[in-house]
Amino acid sequence: MEFRLLGTVSVETLTGPLPLGPAKRRSLLAALLLSANTPVSLGRLTECLWDDEPPSQARGVIQGHVSRLRALLAGADAEAYGVELATLGDAYVLRAPETLLDSQRFEELLMLAREQRGPADAVLMLKEALSLWQGPALSGAFAGPPLRVAAHSLEESRLATVEQLARAYGALGEHHRAAALLTAETAAHPLRESLAAELMLALFRAGRQSEALDRFHRTRRLLADELGIDPGHELADAYALILRGAPGPTGAAPPKSAEASPAAGPSPVAVPPGSGGSPGDGGPSRVAGSPSRSTEGPSRVAGSPSRSSEGPSPVAGDGADAAAPAPPRPPFQAAPPSPAGEPHPVDLLPRAPRGFHGRAAELAALSRSAAGEAPVCLVTGPAGVGKTALALQWAHRNPALFPDGRLFADLRGFSAAGEPALIDVLREFLLALGVSPRRVPESVPAAAALFRSLTARRRLLVVLDNARDSATVRTLLPGGAGCVTLVTSRHRLEGLIASDAARPVPLDTLETDDGTALLAGVLGEERVLAEPVAARRLSELCGGLPLALRVTAARLAGRPRWTLAALAGELADERGRLAYLDVDDTGVAAALRLTVQHLPPGAVHQLARLGHHPGGHYDPYTAAALAGTDPVTARAALERLAAAHLVTETAPGRWVLHDLVRLYARSLDPASAREALIGVLDHCIATALAAADTAEPGGEPCFVLPEDFRRPSAVQDFADRAEAMRWLATEREDLALTALAAREAGLDDRAWRIILLQWPQIVWRVRDSWSPLLELALESARAEKDAYAESRVLTLLGWVLTEEGRTAEAAALLERSPVLAREAGDPLGEATALVNLAVVQAELGELPIALENCARAIELARGEGDRHTEMLTLQHLARMHLTAHRPQEALDCARTALDLGPEHEEAARRSLLLAVCGEARLALGDEEDGVRLLDRAAQEAERAGYDEGAVRALEALLRVSSRTEFRRRHDEALRRLAEES
Repeated sequence: MEFRLLGTVSVETLTGPLPLGPAKRRSLLAALLLSANTPVSLGRLTECLWDDEPPSQARGVIQGHVSRLRALLAGADAEAYGVELATLGDAYVLRAPETLLDSQRFEELLMLAREQRGPADAVLMLKEALSLWQGPALSGAFAGPPLRVAAHSLEESRLATVEQLARAYGALGEHHRAAALLTAETAAHPLRESLAAELMLALFRAGRQSEALDRFHRTRRLLADELGIDPGHELADAYALILRGAPGPTGAAPPKSAEASPAAGPSPVAVPPGSGGSPGDGGPSRVAGSPSRSTEGPSRVAGSPSRSSEGPSPVAGDGADAAAPAPPRPPFQAAPPSPAGEPHPVDLLPRAPRGFHGRAAELAALSRSAAGEAPVCLVTGPAGVGKTALALQWAHRNPALFPDGRLFADLRGFSAAGEPALIDVLREFLLALGVSPRRVPESVPAAAALFRSLTARRRLLVVLDNARDSATVRTLLPGGAGCVTLVTSRHRLEGLIASDAARPVPLDTLETDDGTALLAGVLGEERVLAEPVAARRLSELCGGLPLALRVTAARLAGRPRWTLAALAGELADERGRLAYLDVDDTGVAAALRLTVQHLPPGAVHQLARLGHHPGGHYDPYTAAALAGTDPVTARAALERLAAAHLVTETAPGRWVLHDLVRLYARSLDPASAREALIGVLDHCIATALAAADTAEPGGEPCFVLPEDFRRPSAVQDFADRAEAMRWLATEREDLALTALAAREAGLDDRAWRIILLQWPQIVWRVRDSWSPLLELALESARAEKDAYAESRVLTLLGWVLTEEGRTAEAAALLERSPVLAREAGDPLGEATALVNLAVVQAELGELPIALENCARAIELARGEGDRHTEMLTLQHLARMHLTAHRPQEALDCARTALDLGPEHEEAARRSLLLAVCGEARLALGDEEDGVRLLDRAAQEAERAGYDEGAVRALEALLRVSSRTEFRRRHDEALRRLAEES
């Protein structure tokens, strides 16, 4: 067990975080943890939970949160860890070993760091301390004034630790690490002068004097603009040190001027044997700034112009006796100005993208990823999402970071033309860096080695666009610590992350506003502003995919008389949407086709079948049912599709398809649509049966399977009722869409079963708008001319209408239900129908006939030996007697029902029966026993999460008692119901 304050307030256990619930409960926990093992008064807790005047029931609210926290801790076996939440008079104390609290471990690590003799050991301790932070302190809690002060204090301690770690790096001479660490923090805290001063010194000691001075002037201007003050002594002292050229206590002597530094000159490179040249071939050559190219064979890297020169430029150090290499230039060191007459640094980047919009977060993430030593930045995302545009936008925005040039290669990993040979890409890079064509090695390993050697002391950007696999990228990585490699790919390239610590920057679709701005960038703002609603609709229909938006804009740009609304109407038809999103050789379908053609057959088969799923989400069981495989095979295929960004994992074991990918997938194998649909329908029936059987083991409303039912290869197991009910709640929307698809496909025998099998959730959340879905089930049952199905659906629909207050409609439906059940030979169905009909009749004042129907239902249930249905009937009969002012008969019926059911009988039913007993005892004059039974009924409902039952019991209690606790619990149950509705 672990308590966390350094980030989201949470309690971590071996089985995952405890479900702490609302923000105020987290605030209560935070307040107790900040004073762990010390009593915290009720007044102090009130200050932490409310910003202004607390409500009159504040004490009750706090008591409720404490009670819930106690229950959660007890369920997590907190006592075994020495954890106890105790009440001490008018205060509470959370007793826990300090080792379980992340803020205490943070302080302990800081103390250990101060005790270390060497900076290397201190670095380890400080890094370990900072790794405990998972975000801003006390996140997820409602921060009353005391908690805001505590969060600020913790953040100050973290920032001081960052500064301490930077100084420890400086003591080790690792100034580039100190600068990278401080740059990110300074961006988040631009007005913190101590951070800015430390960053200036780190940059200066890393040989980046101009950046250090620029940082001072930016901070000075910011302080003046935002606060109207001048820099303090820390900033001023750091500025003076840099101007004097004094490194300060932890630095080395500053570098000499760039013009005189060996690092600014050529870097000696030994040409490998057999490279086709010798010292005498045209003399030695030199690489400096931007090399000239030989006219003997200029070629092009994808997207780059060819460059010519007056002749080959030799490479310095062409023999084994070359001078010793100069010390490496630190990352991001400013380059010396090129002497007059020298060419500019090499730049092979294609032009910057036009009409680029949004992506501020991703551009910032790239800047953060590019900091540090020899970073590899990995931009990944689906086809058409704008990976190349993002990479080029960032590269063009940051030319000063790469004074030695920018290289670019389109690796065509997903192109119909095929990938270029690695030797060709390396040749283009080497030629761009000034190597004579005659001296480019013929083998890939030798050319890669020469490329790494030439880039070892330079600050280059290498953009590798459209990479398909990690191995290709590794061969093309530069050798310099100051080089940045920017890779784009439709695959996740996890191998590159593992081997080269590549820093992923995933790219998702555009938000609607950014998509609309992209359209305006192509069409002009006037045209978009003239139809703002249609523009937003177009952005939504394109799914925020930049490629689709650009194709849409291209169609409209070429047709100035078309309205945006007209095109939106065309795109709304799914059958032709992909065709409209293709123009010339560019389009969504073409881009997706290039991705799919590189997939293994099993993954393509799975993708094609996913397109026929009526719902929006997939788990391995659903995917297996669609594809006719098993869950293990399906999961592997889903993982492969996720790696190619064709599906997205939204939660562990749960995936979704982008709308346009779904349309494309559907086109891969249209003939399999019905087979895939039947497979997923039968999967839904089998899984819903398992869920209903687990949630309500005593009831089986529709166990008869369709005649041609295809049992899935595997059916999900449910450990307990809670897990089964959670599945029914999570899958409600997809089950509804699947049932609708079954109805439209004429598979009515599946449609009504899928809906009716959700009955445990329908009964549990009866007022949660189930009528439209049950009416669809009724249509399907009648289309099948199935008396059994129609009776069962009418019975459940009538019950829902009764609970919604539509009593007359319910009575009209329920009159026919027992007759149909009798025709179908379904005595238990007839009994349930009679009970629901009796409830309506009693509400309409027809109590005698209602009692007769209940008696008949009990007779049928006993004839079938079904205690579950008998209990149900007795429960409603007891309520009718109570309404008719017959408390003794109500009490007798409820007690008989409770005697029928075992202790583990479903909690909701027990709660309702206990409530009847309590109300009956009150009516008989026994107030003490009545209050006790009603309180017990409310507690059982609260423990089971049955808020409707809790509200009913507590309302009855409040009619005879004014206890604050009952009012608080009643209000909390009502609030939970409102949140769930």
